[in-house]
Amino acid sequence: MATRTNEFDLELQEQCGIRRLSYGFELGRRDFFKLMGAGVLVCLAATPFEAQESGDDDDETIPKTVSAWLHIGEDGRVSVFTGKSEMGQNIRTSLTQQVAEELHVPMSAITLVMGDTALTPFDIGTFGSRTTPTMGPQLRKAAACMREILLGMAANRLHTDRSTLVAADGKIRNPRTGQSLSFAQLSRGQRFATVIEDAQLTPASGWHVAGCPTPKVEGRAFVTGEHKYTTDLKQPGMMYGKVLRAPAFRATLVSLDSSDAEKMSGVKVIRDGAFVGVVAPDEFMAAKALAVLKAKWEWPPQISEAQLFKSLREKRATQGQSYDKNGADVRGSVEEGLRTADKTLAQTYTVSYIAHTPLEPRAAVADWHDGKVTVWTGSQRPFGVRDELADAFRLSHQQVRVIIPDTGSAYGGKHTGDAALEAARLAKAAEKPVKLVWTREEEFTWSYFRPSGVIDIKSGARKDGIITAWQHDNYNSGSSGIETPYNVPNQRIEFHPSDAPLRQGSYRGLAAPANFFARESHMDELAHAIGMDPLEFRLKNLTDARLRAVFQAAAEKFGWGRQKSSPTCGFGIGGGTEKGSYVATCAEIGIDPATGELHVERIVEAFECGAVMNPDGLENQITGAITQGLGGALFEAIHFDHGKILNPHLAQYRVPRFVDLLRVEVVVLDRKDLPSAGAGETPIMGVAPAIANAIFSATGIRLRGLPLVPNGLEKT
Repeated sequence: MATRTNEFDLELQEQCGIRRLSYGFELGRRDFFKLMGAGVLVCLAATPFEAQESGDDDDETIPKTVSAWLHIGEDGRVSVFTGKSEMGQNIRTSLTQQVAEELHVPMSAITLVMGDTALTPFDIGTFGSRTTPTMGPQLRKAAACMREILLGMAANRLHTDRSTLVAADGKIRNPRTGQSLSFAQLSRGQRFATVIEDAQLTPASGWHVAGCPTPKVEGRAFVTGEHKYTTDLKQPGMMYGKVLRAPAFRATLVSLDSSDAEKMSGVKVIRDGAFVGVVAPDEFMAAKALAVLKAKWEWPPQISEAQLFKSLREKRATQGQSYDKNGADVRGSVEEGLRTADKTLAQTYTVSYIAHTPLEPRAAVADWHDGKVTVWTGSQRPFGVRDELADAFRLSHQQVRVIIPDTGSAYGGKHTGDAALEAARLAKAAEKPVKLVWTREEEFTWSYFRPSGVIDIKSGARKDGIITAWQHDNYNSGSSGIETPYNVPNQRIEFHPSDAPLRQGSYRGLAAPANFFARESHMDELAHAIGMDPLEFRLKNLTDARLRAVFQAAAEKFGWGRQKSSPTCGFGIGGGTEKGSYVATCAEIGIDPATGELHVERIVEAFECGAVMNPDGLENQITGAITQGLGGALFEAIHFDHGKILNPHLAQYRVPRFVDLLRVEVVVLDRKDLPSAGAGETPIMGVAPAIANAIFSATGIRLRGLPLVPNGLEKT
């Protein structure tokens, strides 16, 4: 069995196999792409990025040097270039704060150019809570280097020692003489290239811009509608496209009669093998033309939702792979640990497929000119989409430009370039720019889902509360978050890939929400089995000081233990560590005695991710993750049968609504003594187990499958 050598490599292995659409294209290899602009340029030698989620199936080497571009224009404005994408997580603001902190310029003087493959340095993608701990330090070091360059130039111009100069508000000033030079006066549009390996950074304890509550950069444009999403973009002479979809997965097109559509004015039918689409002067006409296409399909028998979990157990894709945070396949002997336990427990937990349901569905605008293609699309991987397009159309990287407008969310669901490839194919055939926007039904059906999974846990504990054995087997949903943070001398942790029936891939937190749900539910069961308070039981088996701190902070704020559960009120807790951050979640649920209706009344979550970059932004991230977590915990599930999705509309697929919003209290532990970690994923992970444990405390009913109460508690 393989050892766990690198968490990101394994997550790449488990999630990169996002099955392409039947007419899709193979993913291509990435190369490093650079474009130097005018002005002051800083190249930064940094540690390599690790692949965390989507990517190529082959063993691609990620470049070890990742450059960051800073350009000071003649007007004094600072342009910062990053391959990261703004998906609604507000990294445009936090990265701007970090540059402003080190360069000593106002935030208003900085413009971030993001996710443009013709202008920004190569980046593997925006996922895995990696922007803050990787891109942040790179841009900070580059900004600090730029500051030192300007100090040196000013010292020469002012004929003084650089130690007497101060950088502030976009100027270098000599406090003794009152002389000053602006950054624009110093740079004067020159090109300076300095390669650095390190730079003196401002410690978090001395931050004045970073670490402070800061309004969203360009927030007004989003509120007023000035910001243009991909769906808002237009090009001269643009056509609108639609793609013919099969009635079921794995279907084969037998025949096509497109004569009615071809008779429609301005409509062009495009067919290339199994790919069939239409373009028209407006979106209504395109939809009408698509509707009159007469296609015949065949598809093989496929399993239904009822056989899902049995199938995942039986259809393993490869030999199981054992993962352990210390690099060992097995620690101690589980059999010996069970033998010495006073109480043993074995249970199975399941998670259903769920959809990402982004606010903005997949969309793309494609424009060909002189053998080159430019595509605007919402994606977490601009360079990955560039490579897909280059491979599909046999182009060099220099012939493909991908631009990512700030995008209306993804939650791990926009790693592939499906819409970009479709729009480019239609635009090439139509010889005009084409906009393609997926419908909500297409988004639910043809994008990939969060993997479903089966998780078996076997454990043992002594009467004094010490855990003696832990075995965790995950089938299909993934290895992320699979380790137990608790002290267990005898443990075996294993992930078993499966041949899944539906297209699956990354979701917020990858497999960690599923593994957290199983582990923290089981911890609750084991605590009750030996008659110990669930919080006390966790703390008794924890030596990780950071995890203990968030559990204690959440419990204190929540008032854990002050009120006893009853048939109408229950309390639960869950937590853990993932992606370098720590979370503990307490939940209070209420049950209507007359109807049995369940409602989550209150969530208290303590979170620690090192030094906090933007307290307001972080709290928004945590609150958003909790709200999203309610859906997966309570009612979200994809239903399918014989290759068809049965609930491909929001009227049928239940997501959290305003009526579900609850009292949320966030406790942030700001550790300025620690490096900053990402916060986009981990806050979601404690929600489901805390709610499940609260339901048990009130009712005595142990629910081991997500969603917990899709039809209400009384029907469970």
